Amino acid sequence: MAGGGAGLAKRLGTFLSGLLECGVFCGVIFGWASLVFVLKDLNYFRDLCQPTNTSHNQTSQTGCGEQDEQFSLVFTIGSFMNNFMTFPMGFIFDRFGTATARLIAITLYTGGTLLVAFSTPELAVLLFPAMSMLSVGGILLILTNMQVGNLFGKYRSIIITLYNGAFDSSSATFLIVKVLYGHGLSLKAMFLFMAACSAWHLLRTLFLMPCTRIPYPLPPGYNYGLRCPGHSKSYRTYEEKRRPEVAGPEETPLEGSAPRGGRDPPGVSFRACVCSKLFAWHVAWLSVMQLRHYLFIGTFNPLLNHLARGDRQLVSTYTNAFAFTQLCGVLCAPWNGLILDRHKRGKTPRPEGALGALADLRASVLSLVVTVVQCVLFSICVAVPVLPVQFATFMLQVLSRSFLYGGNAAFLAIAFPPQHFGKLYGLAMALSALVALLQYPCIALVRGPLHGDPFYVNLGLIAVVLVAFVSPVVVARECRRRAKELGAAGTPLAAPPGAETPTEMPH
Repeated sequence: MAGGGAGLAKRLGTFLSGLLECGVFCGVIFGWASLVFVLKDLNYFRDLCQPTNTSHNQTSQTGCGEQDEQFSLVFTIGSFMNNFMTFPMGFIFDRFGTATARLIAITLYTGGTLLVAFSTPELAVLLFPAMSMLSVGGILLILTNMQVGNLFGKYRSIIITLYNGAFDSSSATFLIVKVLYGHGLSLKAMFLFMAACSAWHLLRTLFLMPCTRIPYPLPPGYNYGLRCPGHSKSYRTYEEKRRPEVAGPEETPLEGSAPRGGRDPPGVSFRACVCSKLFAWHVAWLSVMQLRHYLFIGTFNPLLNHLARGDRQLVSTYTNAFAFTQLCGVLCAPWNGLILDRHKRGKTPRPEGALGALADLRASVLSLVVTVVQCVLFSICVAVPVLPVQFATFMLQVLSRSFLYGGNAAFLAIAFPPQHFGKLYGLAMALSALVALLQYPCIALVRGPLHGDPFYVNLGLIAVVLVAFVSPVVVARECRRRAKELGAAGTPLAAPPGAETPTEMPH
């Protein structure tokens, strides 16, 4: 592990507290299925239902098409904001640093929990801004936490994927809300408690997070916390003492066509990153699989009602089972990190410079392929209209989703310069959010022409997910191209000891 001014105890405290933060608060919106069960029982949006001969109690338990559509719309908008607003927030994170980004996140999160706490069936419209604020606040919290992996050197990808797995597991927070509601606690009391937990986020911001960003590779004597004016003193000292002819991780040339013996050009621009095939196909990889997951979560409650034929007890049992499987996200995600970091654990030392960057990129190909295979299997199980099969669906969904988001963050950290990570992560999430809006017309298609049967939509989504296989093929071809360039040059780019240079950009 990387050492420095921050001791092991402080770095472990940062890691564990960040894991708790991500695992309880950041991705709560993805536990929407559990919260919908409570909101239906409280008759949110029930005024949209047409009067029928059924009893009041039965209507509140099973809902109606108009009520289900409104709940789906809340989730669609919330999940869209979760991704789309990551782009401007990524700019804020890169430009103003961790402290500013986290203060914005805490404000949004606190506001969202207070809106839910003071909402009523008559003010159900408050759910729209509330879920959006919870989404944006949560994604900004995890964005600031992913840099914690920089404190742990060769375990960097494992920690990034672990945090994303914890993000998935936080969807179980709404399961706890559902269980406690069943034991008599009010929705208002529980969300007021969640609002009070913002004090925890504030304390982490002040004492266990940097003011700006944690650099990678970690310089000697690096420290962070409350008394850190911009860069830490140790970081400035490292920059001042470093030999001018030795390029740091952000100054290393990235263009494959750069002359090896000449003067190094400046680092690659954000625009060059965005215009690369590597980034474009990675966004497609993320978008199609995220659409599949979002559509599953957004239509989960109506799907169970359809398969269980309105049996409330069965719906409750399967909802709990799904929420419990979400807890396993934090256990599933590190396996992706092990795949990404597998080349760093051999007896031979990991190569430095461009060869090391190439080794990292090669390791990502298997991760990308495994993630797509998992999502295809998950999509097949969703399409099977048999209720017991959904247990397998739940397990494959949490495994696929953990690999998807952990792999997305780790790949962007590996394939592109660190100074653009926040912006690229935000842009990738924003573009995938636009694709995720297709879930609403899909829901309308199921409700209308397909008469509530999602079979054909699920079948079509299997074909859409197959498009994601293009991304690992593009990455593999890029690895071969870079290997040929390095072989022709004869000598890899020089890098300071222990440094990982960013990868080259494709033409």
